[in-house]
Amino acid sequence: MTSRTRAGLGLALATALTSLAPLAATSVPAVAAPAAGAKPSAVEPSAGEPVLVGHRGASGYRPEHTLAAYELAIEQGADYIEPDLVATKDGVLVARHENEIGGTTDVADHPEFADRRTTKVIDGRAVTGWFTEDFTYRELRTLRAMERLPQVRPDNTAYDGEERIPTLDQVIKLARREGVGIYPETKHPTYFDSIGLSLEEPLVAALEKRKWAHADDPVIIQSFEVTNLRELDTMVDVPLAQLVDASGGPTDLPGTTYASMVTPAGLAAIATYADGLGAAKNLVLPRDAAGRTGAPSSVVPDAHDVGLVVHVWTLRRENQFMATDFRIGTDPNAPGDLAAETRAFLDAGVDGIFSDNPDVVAGVLAEG
Repeated sequence: MTSRTRAGLGLALATALTSLAPLAATSVPAVAAPAAGAKPSAVEPSAGEPVLVGHRGASGYRPEHTLAAYELAIEQGADYIEPDLVATKDGVLVARHENEIGGTTDVADHPEFADRRTTKVIDGRAVTGWFTEDFTYRELRTLRAMERLPQVRPDNTAYDGEERIPTLDQVIKLARREGVGIYPETKHPTYFDSIGLSLEEPLVAALEKRKWAHADDPVIIQSFEVTNLRELDTMVDVPLAQLVDASGGPTDLPGTTYASMVTPAGLAAIATYADGLGAAKNLVLPRDAAGRTGAPSSVVPDAHDVGLVVHVWTLRRENQFMATDFRIGTDPNAPGDLAAETRAFLDAGVDGIFSDNPDVVAGVLAEG
């Protein structure tokens, strides 16, 4: 089986999300109504409507990768929620931005785990802290989630300590119950392979357990690496998305750059094993020397030419994360014009948007 045998290019909204309708009609409670002006529910999409992904949940409003963040993203109109996946010592897949958890949990306040602080080399970079692979899941359950960017999002710190680290299975169950999809990312798969904690097999097993492993199921698996996506292409029928950054290259392919991967030839190669491109937003709307966006690059049309859809990441409301033409005032942490930025990417032809602030993007999508 190759990605080209997947029915109907599962990343397209009409296929992936329409498959939720029977589930919603029979066993899923109604999704909480989005705010006024929000886009229609994911279970009743318009054909070709862009995908809205709650980036780590609604992480602009709640500590990321918590059930509370995912629930809020769903309430705000997200079609998919995104868990980044790392492994525990006993092979449980959990949702954390990184396997180092010193900045996203209260582990530093647990004296019983003080001796687990260490330095490791992850993808060629020395990292000091506490790592999920040094804890059993039972031990991780004693920790609580904390806001990763407290200086940027001080309001989120009001929720520090309220949530546990969720498992992949808990995220799947939440998504199925609420009638949305999941968009998991495998984090550092080559590193986890090197320590005997492969991510691919337990991920596929979790999907199969919940009967969400088919081409028309609302699941998209993404990775910055290539080898694991090629492996997953032989293991599971759900759509796959190749993540590409604005600099650097995949850790598992030294000498390969993301820049080369978004050339027409590079995109054609991606299309042999994946269905979509998860592109850093600067690749689609490049910035000039003054930090302003200009004309769209050729990445979106070139990707479409080889049958790939393009989902862009990450749209955040804070000024510091925006091009200068979307900023309001000079405070880097103050909200900029996220609605205008969203419209600019939709005008550039993207098929989906990752956002920390799904409510704002949903409001723009509702404009039609």
